[in-house]
Amino acid sequence: MKFPTRSLSVAAGVVALASLAACAPYQTYPTAGYPAGGYPTASYPATYPAQQPVYSQPAYPQQQYSNVAYGQVSNIEVFQTEQARSPSGLGAVGGGVLGGVVGNQIGGGSGRALATLAGVFGGALAGNAIEGNQRGPVVQTYRISVRLDNGGRQAFDVPNPGDLRIGDRVRVQDGQLQRI
Repeated sequence: MKFPTRSLSVAAGVVALASLAACAPYQTYPTAGYPAGGYPTASYPATYPAQQPVYSQPAYPQQQYSNVAYGQVSNIEVFQTEQARSPSGLGAVGGGVLGGVVGNQIGGGSGRALATLAGVFGGALAGNAIEGNQRGPVVQTYRISVRLDNGGRQAFDVPNPGDLRIGDRVRVQDGQLQRI
């Protein structure tokens, strides 16, 4: 009886790809607080009043004051950070398929099946490593430093400084920054 090497190599490739696909990260998202129909909806007024933008998110933990403080923008810094990127598993699957095809070209008989299996695993490891070395998107954040009239300092991390420039007078109220 002839040993079915081709069937064995195809089955080994399918098992390897299925096991690698199972290693891909799976994320769940919280659904508590959302209506049954999906995402929450917000009602916005038909027209927005013309006003200066309000910046929030203080850069450092601070005590929230209910009073108003005035000051001057002393510095605006730009930070560029690269977001972490985790492999999706597509590199491993593609590398496994390519490695299996190349391994199937080597040897003959049961040696071919072994070479195919080694190609699948080696290609999957190489594909996953290559995908993991890809760079993630770069995000810019602006840190606006304010020298307050009372001698204190505060810093705010914002995604966009808008029309704020160094030297502008600002009002800080309840952790929010507004140009005056």
